[in-house]
Amino acid sequence: MNERNAVASDPGEVMLQARNVKFDWSDLPMHWVPGDPYTTHVLNVLHLLLPAGEHWFVDTFKEALPYIDDEKLRDDVIGFIGQEAVHAEAHTGVLVHLQNNGLDPTPFTDQMEWAFGKVLGSDSVTSLRSKNNLVERLALIAAIEHVTAFLGDWVLNADGLDRAGIHPTMLDLLRWHGAEEVEHRSVAYDTLRYFDKREVRRLRTFVVVVPLMGYIWMRGIIFLMKNDPELQSAPKSVRKPRSALWRRSVRRGTLPALTHVGRSMSRYLKKSYHPSQEGSTAQAVRYLASSPAAQAAAR
Repeated sequence: MNERNAVASDPGEVMLQARNVKFDWSDLPMHWVPGDPYTTHVLNVLHLLLPAGEHWFVDTFKEALPYIDDEKLRDDVIGFIGQEAVHAEAHTGVLVHLQNNGLDPTPFTDQMEWAFGKVLGSDSVTSLRSKNNLVERLALIAAIEHVTAFLGDWVLNADGLDRAGIHPTMLDLLRWHGAEEVEHRSVAYDTLRYFDKREVRRLRTFVVVVPLMGYIWMRGIIFLMKNDPELQSAPKSVRKPRSALWRRSVRRGTLPALTHVGRSMSRYLKKSYHPSQEGSTAQAVRYLASSPAAQAAAR
């Protein structure tokens, strides 16, 4: 059994904290999944979405913090804010590398900045309306965090990524970030429930978030493959995302099966759902203790 998949004892209560990390992208190739631009760009969409998205998370939870009297939840939210801020910075480094190597992400990332900053930004018209807007954003984030916790758990256990020989620094970024998503997977949900225990808002926002994320993700894949400088002379069959390419990646273990995604998404709809039921904190903490980027930052 792969060591990452070994069962570990529950570490108990974990204090969330931001971790210093250091990633060196100097030798990252354009297609860091060797010979597989499609899988590379499916996963590269994370870098397009996360800096703007994580900053929106941070701003929203900073806005929520003064309303939270529960000491444990306050501590978790503070740790969550710190981790998300570091995530945004880490993924921005990849965007800079892409731009320096001929793939300008700004037409797409500018749209994400507008969407998160303007469309989903705070509403300060009246105190009542502002509070409702805040809780609505918390519900959206709780839904998104279920998706990211699923992805985090998947990437920690995706042996196919190792077999594919993907660039070790990128693999570490994905697993370090994924491990922190698993580690703090309950914070957004618990914060939403602190403000609004009703099921209707939680479920309504989730059924909006999941298809919207799928749509934006597909747009991101199309954008990256269309603008990849190393694919400009490639045939359309290589440059155009196709379902056959996803199925091939699933067989290789470099992308999750859609049935796996669907089962995870459906669990959020259960009344008994809680994020603590997803993933393993012990596994996440174990990876975070061994992450090369964390060790590099500590030197």
